[in-house]
Amino acid sequence: MDWPQLGVYFFFEPGERRSRSGVGGRIVRVGTHALKGGSRSTLWQRLSQHRGSAKSGGGNHRGSIFRLLVGVALARRGHCPLPQSWGVESDPGKAARRLGLASAATVRHAELDLEQRVSAQIGQMPFLWLDVPDPPGPQSARGRIERNAIALLSHARAPAADTPSAGWLGVHCDRPRVRASGLWNNRHVDEACDAAFLSEMAELVGARGRH
Repeated sequence: MDWPQLGVYFFFEPGERRSRSGVGGRIVRVGTHALKGGSRSTLWQRLSQHRGSAKSGGGNHRGSIFRLLVGVALARRGHCPLPQSWGVESDPGKAARRLGLASAATVRHAELDLEQRVSAQIGQMPFLWLDVPDPPGPQSARGRIERNAIALLSHARAPAADTPSAGWLGVHCDRPRVRASGLWNNRHVDEACDAAFLSEMAELVGARGRH
């Protein structure tokens, strides 16, 4: 498959449609990777973290804030109980010790049902990606595009062009910024957008089309 090594991704969600900006699906999450100097993470690896394991249907919400947020919303909407260890510590072993549980395996077993539900939920979300091949680092174009795209699409600072539907799963999330923004993002949602990034995006889209 013709995957770029580095890029920015845009997730859509069934049932979420553009309301005023045009027709088609509404973007519900923007993200990227490799924002630290020397990072070797790839676009494919980051998307795989979000969508989970094809083999087991599970995943690791501790490695994906997207998964963590969706899991909380699914549990709060009543799909299944929220495990007491969900979002606790950086790995199951540490969570087990903090909560006084038997072992990391106990934590993973308790979380498996919700992890599988999260994988199913995210797995049905279509997405687009944009090839942004500059070197990893905090000043990369990927970070600039991610930050400004989120600010542009967010409903938190001012009414966005496209608003979430009344039945959007994100209204059940425990993060106020997710609920306010209409996005599965917890950062940059209340920042101002520098519209100059759109020209940068247009040039990258054009470059991809010329390859």
